[in-house]
Amino acid sequence: MARDPFLIVVVLAALVVLGILLFGIGGFATGSEFNRKHANKVMRMRIIAQAVAVALIMIFIFRREGG
Repeated sequence: MARDPFLIVVVLAALVVLGILLFGIGGFATGSEFNRKHANKVMRMRIIAQAVAVALIMIFIFRREGG
């Protein structure tokens, strides 16, 4: 299972979501002008990345179960 290339893609997708989340939290914590201008865009990016990650996880699970 650890050598499955699709697992690597799933883990990378989850890390992308984590990175976007931390970026958004950091911007929110500073309360800077960047946050005022781009907070909604960052949140939308996170939601899209999270949906992709969840879809990839579901595909990975169905592939492992054999259908």
